[in-house]
Amino acid sequence: MRSIIVLEHITLDGVIQAASGPEEDISGGFEHGGWVAPYSDAVLGTLLRRQMNLPFDLLIGRKTFEIWEPYWPHHADIWPGVNTATKYVASNTRTSSEWQPTVFLNGDIAGKVAEIKRRQGPDLHVWGSGGLLQTLLKHNLVDTFWLMIYPITLGVGKRLFADGTIPAAFRVTESEVTPNGVIVVNYERTGAVTTGK
Repeated sequence: MRSIIVLEHITLDGVIQAASGPEEDISGGFEHGGWVAPYSDAVLGTLLRRQMNLPFDLLIGRKTFEIWEPYWPHHADIWPGVNTATKYVASNTRTSSEWQPTVFLNGDIAGKVAEIKRRQGPDLHVWGSGGLLQTLLKHNLVDTFWLMIYPITLGVGKRLFADGTIPAAFRVTESEVTPNGVIVVNYERTGAVTTGK
């Protein structure tokens, strides 16, 4: 069985919107795009490359796919695996792409993702894809969070954990703090939430 691993840049107040650039996602009037830039350093770059070089297939939303589709086929030197990985894209409007291999998922996304999880293959990496993430969280499909937590609050924007997240317990399996204060942490699912007596 494959694991679903969510890899996200996230602020202290949980925002994941438009981390990489000012025009990445301006929905809702979001004006803080590109908020990760001041915190980049060699340590964070090394940790990112290590994750990017693991065996994986992608599970992403249509908006993320459409940002990546014109870029990554021409930048294989930066991330070779992204072009050969199967890209499972949640979309009710797209059915084809020249960027292959790509499989479009529509209708019962949670059911289709659960089926893909049961198949043999590499783990499924989720980057960005805020809308898809909410579906995965509501249907208890996420196994691991690999988060880069930035020392910044934005107050507005799309958040990783929104209404409908299923309660779950996780354990830290790895963590590191970069020189610029980014906490890179891996949380693996351990089961149900337990409380004190």
